[in-house]
Amino acid sequence: MNEIPTHLTAAATSSAPALLLRPWSAEDAPALAGCGQDTELRRRTTIAVDDEADAARWIHDQERGRQSGERFAFAVLEVEVGAGDGKLVGNAALKRAAPGSASAEVGYWTAAGARGRGVARRALASVTDWAFAAFGGDGLKRLELLHQVDNTGSCRVAEKAGYDLGAILPPFPPDYPLKGHLHVLER
Repeated sequence: MNEIPTHLTAAATSSAPALLLRPWSAEDAPALAGCGQDTELRRRTTIAVDDEADAARWIHDQERGRQSGERFAFAVLEVEVGAGDGKLVGNAALKRAAPGSASAEVGYWTAAGARGRGVARRALASVTDWAFAAFGGDGLKRLELLHQVDNTGSCRVAEKAGYDLGAILPPFPPDYPLKGHLHVLER
């Protein structure tokens, strides 16, 4: 298996602080529980976090995914110089990046207060660059990004990050009751 980084970064912009992407930790449970209360996040993702106990289980699932190589999830933090550990603003992940596989999936979500500020696009770009660098030598040539058709914010993020619309997918209830967009980036 390739060397899996503990940290990825995205540079600050003129209007937003730098991002630090790192593995989820048990200390993130309170902030994740807060994010889990967002009805928009719950509507757009399959995350089901009602309290800190749910958050701890979700984080443990991310740790297991990292250990098995099935899913590499990163907590996304905004970091200001001299401001400590940073504030949790989202999640970015690479899923099913098996050695020798030509394709894998990327995904992300942002906390309510971080939407519309380029957090998802910058986190996605960081994970995308790392995925191709880390797994390209093993045959990774294609990354796929999925979202429901009514999620115009995710559609904009995908397009700004260079992912082209590849297909419209049929609904897959109950988790995905609406049609979906499949965006693709090939290297």
